[in-house]
Amino acid sequence: MLSTKDAMATVAVKDLAKAKRFYGDKLGLSQVGKALPGVVSYRSGAATIVIYESEFAGTNKATAATWVVGDEFDSIVRTLKNAGIVFEHYDLPGLERTGDIHVAGDFKAAWFKDPDGNILHINSM
Repeated sequence: MLSTKDAMATVAVKDLAKAKRFYGDKLGLSQVGKALPGVVSYRSGAATIVIYESEFAGTNKATAATWVVGDEFDSIVRTLKNAGIVFEHYDLPGLERTGDIHVAGDFKAAWFKDPDGNILHINSM
């Protein structure tokens, strides 16, 4: 039933203006469509990320969105770091950490948070 339909990430935020600066300016996502009161959508590759205001923003303790970036992983980590992004460090089974990057063989991963504490993830595969 849903296997041929596109899914989107939906991320709650407390301050839409602050979130727009983060997702638009720091992450470089392009706004799509007309913003509705308390809601803005961004294009990320072929996917959409919907950002909406909610009193429950930042309460999720798990990853909210993931980008698979392939060979651009290292350059994207550098660009995000230069934009002021602070990476999270986790002790995860099977992954070793080198600086901000979690590694397992050819797999590389990094996690960071938006201004509301939503956990975002990039990886190489």
